[in-house]
Amino acid sequence: MWVAVDAMSGDYGPEAIVEGAVLAVREFGLSVSLVGDEQELLDILLKFDYDTEKIRVVHSTEIIGMNDSPSIAVRAMEDSSVVKAVRLVADKECIGVFSPGNTGATMAAALLHLGRLPGVLRPPIAAPIPREVGPPVILLDAGANVDCKPEYLAQFAVMGEIYSRELFGVKNPKVGILSNGEEDKKGNTVSVKTFDLLKKIPFNFVGNVEGRDLYGSGRDVDVVVCDGFIGNIVLKATEGLAKSIFNVLRNSIRQSSLAQTGALLLKSTFNAVKKRLDYAEYGGALLLGVEGICMIGHGSSNALAVKNAVRVISECAKHGINERIRERLGEYKTILGDSN
Repeated sequence: MWVAVDAMSGDYGPEAIVEGAVLAVREFGLSVSLVGDEQELLDILLKFDYDTEKIRVVHSTEIIGMNDSPSIAVRAMEDSSVVKAVRLVADKECIGVFSPGNTGATMAAALLHLGRLPGVLRPPIAAPIPREVGPPVILLDAGANVDCKPEYLAQFAVMGEIYSRELFGVKNPKVGILSNGEEDKKGNTVSVKTFDLLKKIPFNFVGNVEGRDLYGSGRDVDVVVCDGFIGNIVLKATEGLAKSIFNVLRNSIRQSSLAQTGALLLKSTFNAVKKRLDYAEYGGALLLGVEGICMIGHGSSNALAVKNAVRVISECAKHGINERIRERLGEYKTILGDSN
């Protein structure tokens, strides 16, 4: 199973992406198609020892930048690394694609060249949120759809439940709606109507949940749905808070020799906490509901993130995520609707 990787996007350039691809091949035995400037990528690959049968380079001449208009760039720059990587999936040469570049461009390319699974109203971005114990909470939508109808959110819940169960091994995922209170009638019009829809679906719906529940400090929940406007704010706020906490801790330790001694004793503990909260451990966020598998990476994706992104894409294929989504949406067609 080959995985296409947009090797020219992201903050760290192709070096980190190539290293991550080599690690994925070496540790998991996976196969990677690196898409980008052929000569540049081949020169970087010379620095590594790898199985030449499992990494290939697909040449592209253009790069869509972070500030480019997604819809315009995807159509105008057909030889860009992200578009060409997505088309490898569309042409069935690869099972999935990873890009740490322009999120909007990755989404636009996926929708244009892969299309939606039958019955999917809107594909959401599913982001893993680390919590105190256990597997992460799946937050969706994390930014693909700013304005949502209740039917969209209900489909997000079905897709997120499948993702949690198949990829993270949660036997009976608890599904909730992000709201401003746990009471049944809390929230805006869309969330209240979504509540009524989710009550009709035969899965483990726990009702409304609050922001604190995302991190395991409140109500127990595994999948949380909201519109992409709220979800993206939550995701960015979570990333910013985690970074700030570590910065405050680091600065406080530097100000005291006693604290520095204690930090040395607790180094393994700090490393374990950092590892648990590191987005790179999950690779990125999946764009669920499209034909093929599409993972959107953080702009600052390092080699670890790339390695894990390739791993997650292969696991999605092995677990038949898209087949499960197609089946469930078909079963719940009368509840969720399937019109566009």
